[in-house]
Amino acid sequence: MLGLKLPTDPRWVNIVEKNVQEILTDHAYCEQKAASTAISLIIGYQEYSDLVTEMSLLAQEEMSHFKMVHDKIIERGWHLGRERKDMYVNKLMTFFPKSSDRNTKLIHRLLYAALIEARSCERFRLLSEELEDKKLAKFYRKLMISEASHYTMFLNFARKYGNRKEVDKKWQDLLEFEAQIMKDLGKEETVHG
Repeated sequence: MLGLKLPTDPRWVNIVEKNVQEILTDHAYCEQKAASTAISLIIGYQEYSDLVTEMSLLAQEEMSHFKMVHDKIIERGWHLGRERKDMYVNKLMTFFPKSSDRNTKLIHRLLYAALIEARSCERFRLLSEELEDKKLAKFYRKLMISEASHYTMFLNFARKYGNRKEVDKKWQDLLEFEAQIMKDLGKEETVHG
């Protein structure tokens, strides 16, 4: 369903279970960054009313997810830790060459967002199925269901604003590139790493 070329090794969950505080902190920042991305798309592409409408709803949803994750951190007697660099996103964002064409930039941003959401959804599914902490597993199941449609929304906007054939080719190429990135990741208690 997600189109990912390389699934996450289920042993990643064992790494997460050794430091739940780290995954929750990383997850909280991922939700905050997702909200920021939505707001950035509103600011940069205000002429696309349908995009602005969906991004305003998405920003609200992602911030509500941030609060839910932060509440989990507080419930456990912890505090929100420091943000770490997201090596996955940093590497992913190198795929498309820089462009001065505004529409091309939009398509690339939408495709990056779609893939980040797809990988997050896949990771949440793993956590929901494999975590020994059943309360936390249930929490991730709920979030996985909520987030499942985000990647298709971004992909559909990319297809709407670009040439469908070209967008689909870029999407497949990006999926292949992401699979190569994932070969070196999966060894940290981060949502994408």
